[in-house]
Amino acid sequence: MNDTNKLDRRGLGHLLVVYLIWGSTYLAIRLAVREGAGFPPFMMAGLRVTAAAAILLGWAALRGERLRLTGREFILFLGSGLLLWVGGNGLVTWAEMHASSGLAALLVASIPIWFEVVAMVADRRRPRGRLTASILLGFTGVGILTWPILRTGVRADVMAVIALLLAPLFWAIGSVWFQRRKPDLSIRAISGWQQLCGALGFLVVVLIRREPLPTPTAEAWLAWGYLVLFGSVIAFTSYMSTLRLLPASVVSTYAYVNPVIAVLLGWLILHEEVTGYTLAGALLIIAGVAGIFNNRG
Repeated sequence: MNDTNKLDRRGLGHLLVVYLIWGSTYLAIRLAVREGAGFPPFMMAGLRVTAAAAILLGWAALRGERLRLTGREFILFLGSGLLLWVGGNGLVTWAEMHASSGLAALLVASIPIWFEVVAMVADRRRPRGRLTASILLGFTGVGILTWPILRTGVRADVMAVIALLLAPLFWAIGSVWFQRRKPDLSIRAISGWQQLCGALGFLVVVLIRREPLPTPTAEAWLAWGYLVLFGSVIAFTSYMSTLRLLPASVVSTYAYVNPVIAVLLGWLILHEEVTGYTLAGALLIIAGVAGIFNNRG
């Protein structure tokens, strides 16, 4: 972007896709790996990204786009792919065997904070007051939004909570690292290679954990298919586009909006109650997002 005070419209369009779709993936993950679903967590995640990578790289090949990587590009994709998928998505998937999707959304909403911390460490700069305040405002909104879930008896074991706290850190490191390299490939090739490298990491974890072969229910298969097509092929590709077109502080705002989408889906599909906590949290989240847009660097 030539003018840092303007945001790329294509980037904002892709960010809207991430807003709308990724808010529903917490529910889909929960349906795919909860007790009795038949999918071991890392096996499910590995099959998901393998299928998505095959679709995306095949699409790129049909379009005649460059797929061969340089040595530096391979290192970038391998490192960031492991951080994003195994460290980020993989830990969330594993944790949702024990934790509710609402609790997962709450803890993963710390991503914007980690984005700023990672960027500040990389740039060796001090935090900017207004941007930090906006992030904290949005995080407060997420806390209010999900407080009823915690208050009414959600119990996650200690390891699941630790996993959900570490996942945003890994995701932020992988995102910032990738954003500052931006390889010269099509977005389809980028997304495909990113997920293929994540699949290699998942394979190692599956072998170490000796996860059994999956025996999914019909519901779990549908959730898995949704995660492949919408979560990985469409939304993750859009996410990769936002990293190329928008500042990290703006991209990270999806972590505030996704819990709102999750609550709305719960109200529409599962008839979950929408309370004053829901409305108050949503308003604070929107205020935090607006603050980040207005105080971006």
